Amino acid sequence: MAKQAENNMGAVNLIAATTKLVGDINTESDIRIDGKLHGNLITKGRLVIGKSGTIKGEITCKEADIEGMLDGKINVQELLSIKSSATLNGEVFTKQLMI
Repeated sequence: MAKQAENNMGAVNLIAATTKLVGDINTESDIRIDGKLHGNLITKGRLVIGKSGTIKGEITCKEADIEGMLDGKINVQELLSIKSSATLNGEVFTKQLMI
């Protein structure tokens, strides 16, 4: 029974490339954005913004990999990794940065 609960906590949320979401997201698990999010995002896990992903808003997360576009403020508790395909407009707060 404990293994089943452990697997649920390891789930990854996905916003697909064909999806546009307006509103705030608050999640305990990892999340990948390949579509568009216009709102704030809080996760206790890892955030991945794919190449086609776009976020306009404020982000708070444990770790982040950015390949797409971010327009807003991001606060990363651990490692922020910015790929060559990324576009970042706004404020960045992080413990570690890898470009």
